[in-house]
Amino acid sequence: MTINLKVIEDLNSVDVSKLVEESEAEGYRFLRRLVTQYEDGTNTFNQPGEVLYGVWDQQGHLVAIGGLNRDPYSSKQGVGRLRRFYISPNARRQGIGTKLLKEIIDFGRNHFKEIVVRTDSSTADAFYRANGFSADLGLPEATHGLTLDNGVKETAQ
Repeated sequence: MTINLKVIEDLNSVDVSKLVEESEAEGYRFLRRLVTQYEDGTNTFNQPGEVLYGVWDQQGHLVAIGGLNRDPYSSKQGVGRLRRFYISPNARRQGIGTKLLKEIIDFGRNHFKEIVVRTDSSTADAFYRANGFSADLGLPEATHGLTLDNGVKETAQ
């Protein structure tokens, strides 16, 4: 599948409605929160080190989204939090999630020492572990983490 992965400069100019519907059908509310928080200004991915990416298929449909924020739950410096990471069910198992995650991690290397994420999905757990994240961090607000200051430039393929 040919994809176009790029930074979303303004979420209001992107049609995310299909992804929101798909995510809610799967029982996830975090993409609805992405839209709500972007609209009310509480999270627009515009602080230093923050970014929001989208992935479009060859027909121009948004099939994946994911961002990186400064971790609001950590008291440590240099911790980024993977946020609102979602791949359309029709686009899964094609390497899109791995490409998007790698792009976010590569961006994060210039800003953070560690990236954390919280998930309660066993599928997401397997995905993050396969891409180099450690699990069971013992933190209430993060289930997986990846240290970035170890000189490793690539995640598992």
